[in-house]
Amino acid sequence: MFEDTSQIELFYRFGVAISVGLLVGLQREYAHWSEHQKNEGESLFAGARTFPLLALFGCTAALLADVMGSPLLLVAAILAAGLVVTVAYYFEARSGSGGITTEVAALTTVLIGALCYFGDLRLAAALGVAVTVLLALKLQTRALIRQLEPEDFYATLQFAVITIIILPLLPRTGYGPEPLSVLVPYKIWLMVVFISGISFLGYILIKLVGTHRGVGLTGILGGLASSTAVTLSFSQRSRSVNGLNQPFALAILLSWSVMFVRVLVEVAALNRSLLRIVWIPMVAALAVTTVYCIYLYRSKSVAKQEEEDRFTNPFELGPALGFGLLFAVVLLISKAATMYLGDTGIYLSSVVAGFADVDAITLSMAELSRDASVLDEQTAARAIVLAVASNTLVKGAIVLSAGSPGLKKVILPGIIASLVTAIGVVFLL
Repeated sequence: MFEDTSQIELFYRFGVAISVGLLVGLQREYAHWSEHQKNEGESLFAGARTFPLLALFGCTAALLADVMGSPLLLVAAILAAGLVVTVAYYFEARSGSGGITTEVAALTTVLIGALCYFGDLRLAAALGVAVTVLLALKLQTRALIRQLEPEDFYATLQFAVITIIILPLLPRTGYGPEPLSVLVPYKIWLMVVFISGISFLGYILIKLVGTHRGVGLTGILGGLASSTAVTLSFSQRSRSVNGLNQPFALAILLSWSVMFVRVLVEVAALNRSLLRIVWIPMVAALAVTTVYCIYLYRSKSVAKQEEEDRFTNPFELGPALGFGLLFAVVLLISKAATMYLGDTGIYLSSVVAGFADVDAITLSMAELSRDASVLDEQTAARAIVLAVASNTLVKGAIVLSAGSPGLKKVILPGIIASLVTAIGVVFLL
């Protein structure tokens, strides 16, 4: 490899190694300074200078091993670095510091430096950023752990095990005649993982920042977990808390805005071609809703929440299996409707499916429209918008039935504007 590498490329690789080491070192230096401002005599094993040197050490060791034609030289260099780190940890432990995070980061930096020499620069840079982020999230990680319930941990672990072990083993072909052939176990469970992953992201963000940060932020993060849950929660609370109708309406509409974004992400993940049609009504509805949210925000300041909203862990096995079953049913009905009822059947099934869940019908339409002979993209786009509209109507009904009179008055223009915009745009395409 060395003989085939130009001097410019070699300098570039070493430069990336230095940059990665500097990035990690600056974070360690800053973290140490922040924690020990009152005790400036506290020593630091490795900082803004040592980490770049460690990365250079790994890169140089890899170079020498390549030139000498002996991988054992690189192994010996890594072991030597490990010995230095072990000695440093021993003396730190004797002084009362039991943490080993910096030492592990140092060894990782050495390996990343070696990776830079072998030309995997993108992976090396990504690992360097990942290490820095993990180091920087110390306080947030501890705060998250303190807020997690035992049920959260076991539910997440259970779902992860089932996904990692079961998903690769599921059959990747359908069984039976049409329309049963669309029921591919692997694809169905993959969609469960995809949707649960989006929901879990929102759940983790809520745990990190806390719902007490404000109803607006809760609406955005809650929309990642469940816009229906946000709608029901704030609608019910509007009856018991006076004077917060506009903030509650803002939170609800923000969660619906996230739903529009979720639809775009789901379509983009499965069918980029369909996205070229779907994005227009979704972005139009998102823009109208956002404008109304800005109006609500400026018309009255958003008050702080006095109590926390409850969002359950979306990685619980029961809801995951329930979504998988719903997705399979919607996929089967949509395919059967296409075969026997044409476009009218698709539209009817989309409206009915949207009453319960937008994700399932969105994924179904995106999957079916990948084959133009099964479903054309124009029909699929309209079906998705109809599902979004019916789901919005259901959540609007929740507000009208469970919300206070003031909340209904404030939020109704936003509901009408987003619905009319989305449906009007898609049927004009």
